[in-house]
Amino acid sequence: MSKPVIATASLAGCFGCHMSFLDIDERILKLIELVEFHKSPINDIKTFQKPCDIGLIEGGCCNSENVEVLRSFRKNCKILVSVGECAIMGGLPAMRNAIPIKDCLEEAYLRSPTTEGNTIIPNDEELPIILDKVYPCHEIVKIDAFLPGCPPSADLIWEALTALIEGRPLNLTYDLIKFD
Repeated sequence: MSKPVIATASLAGCFGCHMSFLDIDERILKLIELVEFHKSPINDIKTFQKPCDIGLIEGGCCNSENVEVLRSFRKNCKILVSVGECAIMGGLPAMRNAIPIKDCLEEAYLRSPTTEGNTIIPNDEELPIILDKVYPCHEIVKIDAFLPGCPPSADLIWEALTALIEGRPLNLTYDLIKFD
């Protein structure tokens, strides 16, 4: 019997959810026995070479590249999971949503203390197009499960992954999702 295939990606966020994933510590050795990792920063595979059973997405969508990656995950993953507050609600990157994009760019590239003398906002055609706001993943594609937290605890990620791998319903108890 073949192992379930897992893919992961980080969009607009801080990579903290991947760090929490790695915090499953020695359980990662058991996970490696249970699954095959595909397209992930964990193994540095950059493109989908085959369908995946489970996709874990952290971060929201702030630019066209994030949307493209998210849509690719939806197309290539049977189950797609939003991991963390940025993926679920936009998180800290969404704090810019109340500010016009023009003002954000001018502040970052023209008025910042570290950009003194700069008069150009980058606009190279190879740069991803910045969206009007940061979107949570479920506003772009269908999401099958949500793992809350900033970041979700390693125990929550472990419980959710093992449940999905074993075909069990997600039983995310309060002790796994509390924020004390």
